[in-house]
Amino acid sequence: MASNILLLGLFIATFTVSLASDPSPLQDFCVANPKGSGLVHNGLASLFLSLSSLFRVNGFTCKDPKLVQADDFFFSGLNVTGNTFNPVGSKVTPVTVTQIPGLNTLGISMVRIDFSPSGVNPPHTHPRATEILTVIEGSLEVGFVTSNPNNSLISKVLEKGDVFVFPQGLVHFQRNTANASAVAIAGLSSQNPGVNNIGNAVFGSNPPIPDDLLAKSFQVDAKTVDLIQSKF
Repeated sequence: MASNILLLGLFIATFTVSLASDPSPLQDFCVANPKGSGLVHNGLASLFLSLSSLFRVNGFTCKDPKLVQADDFFFSGLNVTGNTFNPVGSKVTPVTVTQIPGLNTLGISMVRIDFSPSGVNPPHTHPRATEILTVIEGSLEVGFVTSNPNNSLISKVLEKGDVFVFPQGLVHFQRNTANASAVAIAGLSSQNPGVNNIGNAVFGSNPPIPDDLLAKSFQVDAKTVDLIQSKF
């Protein structure tokens, strides 16, 4: 009995630590099954499901392999130009585990980014992924900012075929520097990289961050903060 408790404790500790990054696959695939149906309920699966009720699982449970189809690994649409008619002039088309269930546990995803002339992909972070981007059409100014205390801006203008890397968690951006449309494709090292737009997070949170706190943080008056918050 004591040995079983010890083994369970070690399993829970390992399971908890593993939440720090995308899980590595232990089988050919684990097609995402958000609804949790079609699972194979053997002894190990039952133990896993019991533990997953206590801890947040990093990813989705697996679809029964017998029910897996080619469409679970397929997405169509990256050839379609994104609608950039919006205030920032860009459109991100994601291809993550939400779009391709077969990406579950594989630790990769991708996006297409369309830019209108002078369009921007505003400063943002991916909390769970490093990003590697290549320009398909046009040119882009890209960059990221290192963490405290230096906050150095690392930036470069990319032409068609150029590649640039944005390290995980760092604030980064892209901007179309030309008078023509631009397109980029990016790969990310997570099935679900997440995105945290800095402007939305700071000025568009729900409920809002108190404007007097933001005014002091950014060394502006409260009316300026209210004006910015109204945009989000």
